[in-house]
Amino acid sequence: MKENELLPGLFAFGLGLWVENDRALVIADLHLGIEEMFSSQGILVPRFNFLAIKKHLGERVFPKVKPETIVINGDLKHEFGTISGQEWSEVIEMLRFLQKHCKRIVLIRGNHDTILGPIAKWENLSIEREGLLLEKSLVFVTHGEEIPKSAAFKKAKTVVVGHEHPALTIRDKHRAEQFKCFLAGRFGSKSLVVMPSINHFSIGTDAREGNTLGPFLKKGFGKFRVFAVADKVYDFGPLENLD
Repeated sequence: MKENELLPGLFAFGLGLWVENDRALVIADLHLGIEEMFSSQGILVPRFNFLAIKKHLGERVFPKVKPETIVINGDLKHEFGTISGQEWSEVIEMLRFLQKHCKRIVLIRGNHDTILGPIAKWENLSIEREGLLLEKSLVFVTHGEEIPKSAAFKKAKTVVVGHEHPALTIRDKHRAEQFKCFLAGRFGSKSLVVMPSINHFSIGTDAREGNTLGPFLKKGFGKFRVFAVADKVYDFGPLENLD
C-alpha cells in the first residue's frame, strides 16, 4: 500500500481525503463560526478555527494535490437555525479561498447546515442534499447522519462520510495525546471511509469509546483500520487490536 493510502485510490493528505481518479479533494466538518456560538453563551474563546483551517490546507494539502473538484462534506457552518455574522464572513471568505484551488466546489448538506441557501446563492454554488457520486471512482460522499436512498448511492463501491469526528488517544506513563484520525472498513458490500473533522476547535471523540452519531458505524467498527493524522499519517492497524 502506498504512503497515506487508506483504500485503493483514496489518500489522506493532512485532514483532507484525495480521490485520485476524480481529482477530487474531500474535506468535512469545518464548523465555521463556532466561536461566536460560545460567545453568545457568555464563553469567550479566541477565534482561531478559520485561520487554522486555511493554514492547514495551505501547508499540508494544496502543496500535495491539485484538485479539479473540492467537496465540502457537511457542516460548513456551525449554528443550526441561523447564519451568524462571523459565519457569513468566514464562509464566504473560505469558499473564495477554495475557489482559487479548484474548478468547482460541491456543498453537501450536513446536520448543521439547515440554512445554507443564501450563502450558496451568493457564491452561485449548488447544494447536494443526500450526497455526491464521484463517477470515475464510484465513491459516494455523504455527510453521514442518514443512509441515502438514491440510485447513485446504490451504485457506489465506496462511501465516504464525516459527522463522526473520530480521534485516537495515545497514552504512555506520563501523558495522553489525542489525534484526529481516519477509519477505513466496510459497510455491507461497500468500502467505507470515515473522515476526521477539519475544524481545529476540537479534536473529536476517541474511536475506542464506541460512541457513534450516525447509522454507518452502528453495527460496530472494531475491524476498521485507524489512520492517525499527526506530522504525517500513521497506520495503527485494526481498532480492535489497540490497547
